[in-house]
Amino acid sequence: MFRWAARTIDAFSLTGLALATLFFCASLTPSLIPRDSITQGVLSGLSFSCGYGVGVALRALWTYMELPGTDRRRLATASRVIILACLVAAVFFLIQASGWQDSIRVLMGMEPADKIGAFQVAAIALVTFAIVILIARLLARVFQTIARRLRPHVPRRVAGVVGLVVTALLFWSVIDGVLLRFAIRAMDSSYRELDQIIDADTRPPTDPQKTGSPASLINWQGLGKMGRNYIASAPTGHEIASQTGRAGKEPIRVYAGLNSAGTVEERARLAFDELVRVGGFERSALIIITPTGTGWVDPAGIDPAEYLHHGDIASVAIQYSYLPSWLSLLVEPGYGSEASRALFVQVYEHWKKLPKDRRPKLYLYGLSLGAMNSDLSSDIYDVVADPYQGAVWAGPPFPSRTWKIATAGRVAGSPAWLPRFRDGSVIRFTNQRDALGLDGASWGPIRVVYLQYASDPIVFFDPYSAYRKPDWMKGERGPDVSPRFQWFPIVTLLQLTVDIGLGTTTPMGYGHVYAPEHYIDAWMAVTQPPGWTAEKVEALKAFFVAQREAR
Repeated sequence: MFRWAARTIDAFSLTGLALATLFFCASLTPSLIPRDSITQGVLSGLSFSCGYGVGVALRALWTYMELPGTDRRRLATASRVIILACLVAAVFFLIQASGWQDSIRVLMGMEPADKIGAFQVAAIALVTFAIVILIARLLARVFQTIARRLRPHVPRRVAGVVGLVVTALLFWSVIDGVLLRFAIRAMDSSYRELDQIIDADTRPPTDPQKTGSPASLINWQGLGKMGRNYIASAPTGHEIASQTGRAGKEPIRVYAGLNSAGTVEERARLAFDELVRVGGFERSALIIITPTGTGWVDPAGIDPAEYLHHGDIASVAIQYSYLPSWLSLLVEPGYGSEASRALFVQVYEHWKKLPKDRRPKLYLYGLSLGAMNSDLSSDIYDVVADPYQGAVWAGPPFPSRTWKIATAGRVAGSPAWLPRFRDGSVIRFTNQRDALGLDGASWGPIRVVYLQYASDPIVFFDPYSAYRKPDWMKGERGPDVSPRFQWFPIVTLLQLTVDIGLGTTTPMGYGHVYAPEHYIDAWMAVTQPPGWTAEKVEALKAFFVAQREAR
């Protein structure tokens, strides 16, 4: 048994195992989102694999450069010491893992988790590592076969380079051309079928002023699941009045689903015509919404605006995908911005022709991928002569155009997770605590507010974290980021990648789950609804908190 174990270990690179253990240990430390045992095991297995690969590559470089080796006797002794040290380090870090994960959970108001199963994590990590090694050795065999067959015809080094390129192309063609496309087709079909499901308790409206009613230009079925939920979940005028103490109107909500029309332009035109039909341009405020990838409009984002304006508000959105935001961003990155721009052009071109004293204030809103695409719906040169009044963008993905510019150009000394951009007259940032009241700052004609949580991996994913520490980890941390979160080369990138998949598993108010009470300050700053005192604003926040806790 011991001989078999020794032979198995000897089959691996000692340098690779040492670095793999360091990567494994680093992967057990906390990041932005708490992890369970299964997720931790997969992450640790991938980290172990990356560490092993780096170690093997460094050893190969050492040999290639013909640097002196180590005496076999010394190597045998050193290997035992190194393997023992690796085992001790792995066990120690596995024991600490639960406490590290709880350091995030406490900040998010979550109960401490049950102990992370050390044996479960280790077993899953080993299985993950074994799968990666099998794939790597299969690719190595393919490379060796191609290179060997080329050597009689071309120089040895040329054969090696060609073999490496061909192997990489074959691997990518299998991943992208077969596995990824199959998965995307399967998910697209699944989400399309889900979109067609009509819940028994979600019935078409009878009010002719409602989208999806018999009088509507858009039929109930064509709205899709996300559109139907959006229309049906609107607060009534009575509900608004009972909370605000003033007479409330029925908010206008217009939505065109993917099945409402064949093209983006047709859906945008259909939504615009419906907006005109129901009197959307006759309200005091009008919001152009860009949904998330699935077509979802978060009630937590739009309900507060409707209450603040006592229902005297209209909103309009069109669907551009069935897929989740992260997958939509990967597969069809330009499609969402195309749809957002088509709707913006339809609404804006009509809006700017209306008398300024009789038209509604115009705003933009988007969450997650919707925030990024809403930003892309126009640029300053399109609207500078007659600008819309502002935008609320929540949880903007890290590639977002304006967000990147504002974060990179922040005032020195302001943190990357809550930057101050120039004089604060156009763009401001906020989080769980209202940070919009900047000293010495006054708003200009356009007001843009970014609502973002420091623990949101969709916002703060950093592709360069593989080799450098992200700016938001430097200096003071965000209130919901663990002080035990440390940067490690490569491993931090893997952690943040996993965090993206877990971003919506947090309690509301953390991660990528935005709370309605945090939207209130943003909508107050951007839309300036009259008649709201500080006491009334706090009461509205308390109402939304109580509403959420009652569910």
